[in-house]
Amino acid sequence: MNAMSGNTTTADGRKIGGVLMEMRNITLRFGGVEAIKDISFDILEGEVRAIIGPNGAGKSSMLNVISGFYNPQVGEVWFRGEKRPPMKPYEVARLGIARTFQNIALFDGMSVLDNIMTGRLTHMTTGMLAQAIWKGKAEREEVANREIVEKIIDFLEIQHIRKVPVGRLPYGLKKRVELARALAAEPKLLLLDEPMAGMNVEEKEDMSRYILDTNDEFGTTIALIEHDMGVVMDLSDRVVVMDYGKKIGDGTPDEVRNNQEVIDAYLGVAHD
Repeated sequence: MNAMSGNTTTADGRKIGGVLMEMRNITLRFGGVEAIKDISFDILEGEVRAIIGPNGAGKSSMLNVISGFYNPQVGEVWFRGEKRPPMKPYEVARLGIARTFQNIALFDGMSVLDNIMTGRLTHMTTGMLAQAIWKGKAEREEVANREIVEKIIDFLEIQHIRKVPVGRLPYGLKKRVELARALAAEPKLLLLDEPMAGMNVEEKEDMSRYILDTNDEFGTTIALIEHDMGVVMDLSDRVVVMDYGKKIGDGTPDEVRNNQEVIDAYLGVAHD
């Protein structure tokens, strides 16, 4: 699936549209170190796009560029057909880009429900005082946002822990709550930074199912970093491969799997 425009239907019936995001000649430096070296790739609307590579390849740095944590010294970020100026992460979130983190970033003392509700902040228009009084528009807004969050709780099958403080949850459920919080923002593009890290086989199977269901039922475009190649090849429509900050491969899972440069730099090492 290499179409750059128009609509494509996958073998399982999902619709892939035109370019949602495009990274053009991105270079990111930290002092004298180039974490990303002149990389270009795109993300198509409705697809699951994987970014893979060995440790230190620059994958998380690229995700941080997409989400606004870093602004590259060279190159352009385009989103929905417009060049994106340098932005803060909260400004990027308002565009419709949400993410999860490699290291879980939840509020341990807050309940699952309250953690997920924080994902609705970009959709709230009433001020803190109005929310504290909880009358009129603030009340209506709270109820509407709560309804959306409850649907996500049902979707991810975490009703039984909705009132439990996150700090008391096992690791796999915390990862699911973090996914729920990101989905609460109703993103057009969802960024997942190693969603399977630290999970056992059963937890990986569950998370894979939720990712595919998110893409299928909500039509959410997903870009993910993941080291489990079985998961990557099963979930992804297209894969971009990085190594030492450079792009060494880009294509369908089969194309990447058979790319000799990718095999030499990454896949071959992983299978030794």
